[in-house]
Parts: sequence; structure tokens; C-alpha cells
Amino acid sequence: MKKSGYGVLFVCTGNICRSPTADGVFRKMVAKAGLEERVTVDSAGVSGWHAGEAPDQRTQAAALGRGYDLKNLRARAVHPDDYRKFDLLLAMDRGHEETLLLNAPSAARQRVRLFMSFAPQSNVQDVPDPYYGGPGGFEHVLDLIEAACSGLLNHVRNQLED
Repeated sequence: MKKSGYGVLFVCTGNICRSPTADGVFRKMVAKAGLEERVTVDSAGVSGWHAGEAPDQRTQAAALGRGYDLKNLRARAVHPDDYRKFDLLLAMDRGHEETLLLNAPSAARQRVRLFMSFAPQSNVQDVPDPYYGGPGGFEHVLDLIEAACSGLLNHVRNQLED
């Protein structure tokens, strides 16, 4: 039986660099694939430090350079309802994964995964935090995110077909 919809939540520390980048990249890929009516995409942070803020300006500039507009995204913290609402909660690094698993109800633990598991060819487990580095870090993060989003889109398509 075909699944009617699928939800993906990207999670990093404060939801101003990595997770909103993944949100914007995946949202555009989903739209290009004609799946925006069936796939819900969102992002959040394991903390609420930046709640209500737009993504970091450097994040937005790097993303816009590749055609991803993040200006309407706003940071928020992971909410307990997210564990029920989303089919996948994708951690940008192992620290985020650990935090998500600690807070996940037992029935939702299998929905928590490392985001880079969708790009096994990269041989990378964690998307590095570009916040304290230079512009090259934001470009590297985009490279990793685009690779993982491509694998994720294939996964979501398969889930919607099953």
C-alpha cells in the first residue's frame, strides 16, 4: 500500500547553520521531484538558543550562491510532538543523534538517524559545524548536504512507493 505522506526533520545545535541548509536543499529537491504535496520538510535545533532567528547570514549567502533561498526559515527547538509527527529525525552529527535518542519515546527511536547515512559514499558521519570557521566551511557543508539529500530523496521516494 502506498504511503500518502512523509515527514523529514533536520536537526543541528541551534538551527541556524546546518539544519536550515539541509531544510532548504531538500525542500528544493522535493519540489523539483514534484513531491511537495506529499513530503513535509522542517528543521530544528536540539537547543532553543536561536529560536525565532533567521539562518546565519553566511549560511544564507552560501546557500543562495547555489540557488537555495533560506530567508523565510526561522530557528526553533525540537518539540516532543516532532517524534510523532516526523517519519525521520535526521541528526547532523553524533552529538545531536545522542540528544535526540535520549529524548525520544521508545516507539520513535528507530526514526532517529544520522543524516550522512544517506551519503555512504562520502565516508563522513558528521556534518561539521561551520559557525566558527571561514566561508570554505559553509561550502563544504553544502557539498555534504547536497550529497546526503540526494540519497535521502531516493529513500523517501521508495518509502512513498511501498
